[in-house]
Amino acid sequence: MCGRYASTLPPEMMEELFKLLNSVDTVPRYNIAPTQPIVAIWEAEARREAHLARWGFVPHWVKDPRDFPLLVNARAESMAEKPAFRDRVKHGRCLVPASGYYEWHTGPDKKKQPYYITRADGQPMALAGLYSVWMGPNGEEVDTVATITVAANPQLSVIHDRMPAIMLREDQQDAWLNVREVRAHEAAQMALPLDDGLLKFHPVSTRVNSARDDDPGLIEPVDLTKPEAAEAKPKPKKAAGGGGQMDLF
Repeated sequence: MCGRYASTLPPEMMEELFKLLNSVDTVPRYNIAPTQPIVAIWEAEARREAHLARWGFVPHWVKDPRDFPLLVNARAESMAEKPAFRDRVKHGRCLVPASGYYEWHTGPDKKKQPYYITRADGQPMALAGLYSVWMGPNGEEVDTVATITVAANPQLSVIHDRMPAIMLREDQQDAWLNVREVRAHEAAQMALPLDDGLLKFHPVSTRVNSARDDDPGLIEPVDLTKPEAAEAKPKPKKAAGGGGQMDLF
C-alpha cells in the first residue's frame, strides 16, 4: 500500500503544473499520513480545481464514518467492482500532487526499513485517486480521497509488491480527470505500473514511522551500514501480479 508521502510543491507551481483555476494555501509537508488533510485535484463542470480533502475515503452512502473501515488505497485491479469505489471510478477520479512517497521493506528479521521514492528526473508526480463527498446528517460536507495502487514494477518490487498508480504525462492526467468523456473502463486501463527506470529510491530514517515528525530530514538518505541505521536491505524478488477516523467526523 501507499501509506505516507511528501508534497513540497509551492501553491503557484502546483497551479501552473496542473492547470488549476484556483490555488490552495499549503506549506511543505514531508510525512503526510492517512486521515490528514491533503490536496486533491478534480474537475467539476469542466472546471479543474484543487481541494483540501481527507486522506481516507468514505462513500457517500455511509451513515456514520466512525463505523466504516479506513480506506486509504483502492486496488486498481478491483476498484471498478468494489461497492465503495465503482461509482467513483466513473464519476470521481482525482489526482494527488506529490514530491515522493514512502514504502517499507520487511527484512528476514521482520524489521521494516522505510524508503523514499521519487521520480528519477526530480520532477513532481501525480498520484491517481478517487474522491467522494460525504454529507453528514446536519448537511455538513467532507471531501475524502483514496489513492490507487497497482502491482509494483520489477525495480520497485525489491521493496514492496505494490506501488501507487502514478500519472506522469500531461495527456494521461487530462484523460484521467475527464469523467465527462473518458469512461471508467478506459480510465482503469491507465492505472498501470510505471516502467523501470522512471523512479529512484533510497533508505531514510525510521523517524518517518511517527506521523508527528514532519521535517526535511525525513527524505534525506541514511547509510544502512551504520549501526544506528542498519536495517534489512531489500533482496530482489519477482514482481507481484484500517485505522481510526479523523476527528473531522
